[in-house]
Amino acid sequence: MNEKTLKVFFEIHQGIPRQGPGDSESTKKAFLKLVDLPLNIKILDIGCGAGFQTLDLANLINGKIIAIDNHPLYVDELKQKVLQKGFSDKIEVVNADMFTLDFPQASFDIIWSEGAIYIIGFENGLEQWKSLLKQGGYLAATEITWLKPHPPSELEEFWNANYPAMQDVEGNLKIFQKTSGYKIIDWFVLPESAWWNYYYNPLEERVQLLKKYYQDDAEALEVINMTQLEIDLYRKYSEYYGYVFYIIQKLSN
Repeated sequence: MNEKTLKVFFEIHQGIPRQGPGDSESTKKAFLKLVDLPLNIKILDIGCGAGFQTLDLANLINGKIIAIDNHPLYVDELKQKVLQKGFSDKIEVVNADMFTLDFPQASFDIIWSEGAIYIIGFENGLEQWKSLLKQGGYLAATEITWLKPHPPSELEEFWNANYPAMQDVEGNLKIFQKTSGYKIIDWFVLPESAWWNYYYNPLEERVQLLKKYYQDDAEALEVINMTQLEIDLYRKYSEYYGYVFYIIQKLSN
């Protein structure tokens, strides 16, 4: 994306509850699959966005969360929420890039990433982040995943253009198996409501608003219309793909 299209992309996603599919129930369900955790947990939330899941995690733990995102507006938004919720002792929000994480090895009991690991690449994220986990620590991440074979051609073409690395569940489980040092704990598909309630419904409202604002700007409208197309495709073909929560445990380096 060039500077203009990136600006419009973030403008579309600004001020909505989440920057990707998810909900509090799924965050809690994934967290409850983690066993034998220490009393004072240390979590790294990578690609936290505006921090919907960060705040959910803070309600579930005793300990500390370092939440990172490379977009300053999301970082500022989450910092305000942390103050409002009285979580300053639990959550530290950092403007940082997931490609260049500067933390000591074996710093965290849990690495959490909802809707963001695709940015660095699913397999690459598993490899790059493993050294930051303590022995026996967990990585919990959501990843867009094919749920049925033979998707309609317009759907397949869209995702081949926008995320060609997208796998089915079996493909992602094979990635875990070949990434040494991890054990698969569990996985589950997020409900369709996790796409609509906090993400696509408010996103579609933003799209309609910005369509009017940018009605004479062809470059901006291209980004806006692509977002609407993504929403429309999920509305038509949600049985073919979804977000899957994968939970794995580090056994060795």
